[in-house]
Amino acid sequence: MTELLCAVIGALLIVIAVLIIKILALRKSCREIAEAFADRLETDTNTLILISSRDKEMRRLAETVNEQLRLLRQQRRRYVSGDKELKDAVTNIAHDLRTPLTAIWGYLDLLERQDTSEEVARYLGHIRNRAEALRQLTEELFRYSVILSTAGELTPEVCDIRGVIEESLLSYYAALTERGIEPEITIPEVPVTCMVDKKALTRIVGNLISNAIKYSDGDLAVTLSETGELIFENTAQGLDEVQVGRLFDRFYTVEAARTATGLGLSIAKSLTEQMGGRIKAEYSDGKLKIILNF
Repeated sequence: MTELLCAVIGALLIVIAVLIIKILALRKSCREIAEAFADRLETDTNTLILISSRDKEMRRLAETVNEQLRLLRQQRRRYVSGDKELKDAVTNIAHDLRTPLTAIWGYLDLLERQDTSEEVARYLGHIRNRAEALRQLTEELFRYSVILSTAGELTPEVCDIRGVIEESLLSYYAALTERGIEPEITIPEVPVTCMVDKKALTRIVGNLISNAIKYSDGDLAVTLSETGELIFENTAQGLDEVQVGRLFDRFYTVEAARTATGLGLSIAKSLTEQMGGRIKAEYSDGKLKIILNF
């Protein structure tokens, strides 16, 4: 009886040992798949996921992951190709629009020098206003295409953010005054420096001010902390959380800004991320807040 009990216990121990080995092998296979999957997501490679285990189910899992990776690579290639085609198309369209616009401006100048009736002069004024709006949109489109094509060519340097903010606000003073906006500016007395491309930062701040001019209900608060966090806040009752969540999308505009291309904040986001920064938009109680950090 004792010998039988010992035999049963021995058999159970062998089974337990085999199960432990099996579990350890499965855990190793899972770890191999997870590590390989993470590596394939970060690199553009056709290398398949290989595992050391001979377990049929684990090998089937690896094959399923490989199949999904193949599909993901195909979609990524289509996206990259489509994105490049879009950038090229934007660049070409923006460039091609400049030539006829220049001609329109030339003919408008000639017409306005002629003796015309008051009604004709009024029509010419409308044409000039629409042509000016089209010129601004075309220039914004062209700048966006240039920024995309020169990504990675920024030259970071030590820059005092305070100076950039002050210069940008001064350059937009007339536009702010026209909208009846008197900015509330809170800037530290000590320098607030970071490593950025000064021209790119100037464009970012300018686009954020321009955004405030489009959406503000008449106010603007600009706050810079000593840590380098820059906040633009204004009342915008005409927006909602869904619209604010899409403000950084390319070509997205809202009812309040139909004359815009929807590229200003997209440009700001692209430049910010190229310099290692973060930008986000928040909306609460009718207040739009755009927060920039480097």
